Amino acid sequence: MEFLPFGHGHSHGPTNLDNALESDARGIWALKVSLVMLAVTAIFQIVIVFISGSVALLADTIHNFSDATTAIPLWIAFVVGRRVANRRYTYGYGRVEDLAGVLIVLIIFISAMVAGFESIQKLINPQPITNIGWVIVAAIVGFIGNEAVAILRIRVGNEIGSAALVADGQHARVDGFTSLAVLFGALGVLAGFPLFDPIIGILITVAILFIVKDSALTMWRRLMDAIEPELLEKVENTTRKVPGVNAVGETRMRWLGHKLEAEVEIMVDGNLTTTQSHEVVEEVRHALFHAQPRLQSIIVQVNPGNEGNYETNHQLTAHHQQRGRLIGQP
Repeated sequence: MEFLPFGHGHSHGPTNLDNALESDARGIWALKVSLVMLAVTAIFQIVIVFISGSVALLADTIHNFSDATTAIPLWIAFVVGRRVANRRYTYGYGRVEDLAGVLIVLIIFISAMVAGFESIQKLINPQPITNIGWVIVAAIVGFIGNEAVAILRIRVGNEIGSAALVADGQHARVDGFTSLAVLFGALGVLAGFPLFDPIIGILITVAILFIVKDSALTMWRRLMDAIEPELLEKVENTTRKVPGVNAVGETRMRWLGHKLEAEVEIMVDGNLTTTQSHEVVEEVRHALFHAQPRLQSIIVQVNPGNEGNYETNHQLTAHHQQRGRLIGQP
């Protein structure tokens, strides 16, 4: 049996470290740019809120401010995540990014409650809306600003594998559509339906709550080490094709922030020397680093023989653990 840690005997170790640092920098850059864009959009909108008194626009503006502030904990998480592993945090600090995602969900939920409260108050005690033209302009600006931020965050989030950044981008995209809802509310007021404005504010609140649900589910899966099945299948299939691998056993993967870790169990010919088994392991790790660039750590466990004598080779420890299903090589 042989365990080989990340970076052992192959140049992909430093290369993957460079890729990880580059992805951190890319994520921070996206957050900086989007923070400025949303701040400018929200400041413009808040001025129009004071001029017009539109509660729907107020709800949208509050959401835009909260969306801008969610970039701050995520930014901190990217910086902290760069710290190297140590004797206490042996897996590094990547999980702090997922914790920042949880904070983002809480911020979105609070913004929904504030927007909903203001909308209900305006529905109970209607107030006139002035400068409808400026409200329309602010709504259009809000849509353009949020959609631009959404495109940037989602694209970069997908590039580096950050669920928190993608979720934040999706949040911005919905903000853009809620800005359009403000536009429709203003048009409703122009058409002679003044209560249309707080009604749109309530609908925006409902839209925010749906985002809370989806984002909370995403972050729950990350915190519980859930992995996309297609990523697991790709690792298994890539491992199975490596010469010298007789079968693939238990395979596990997890996200730590926007980086991946994997543990793979393989069966090899029992007559191979330790050096030859080591070479097979290196071939497996080499293939996996190329197949999935987001992998930062790969641990390969080697067992002699094939699928037929798997249980025999593990009789001593079989009662201590539950093994995964062994997948034979086609």
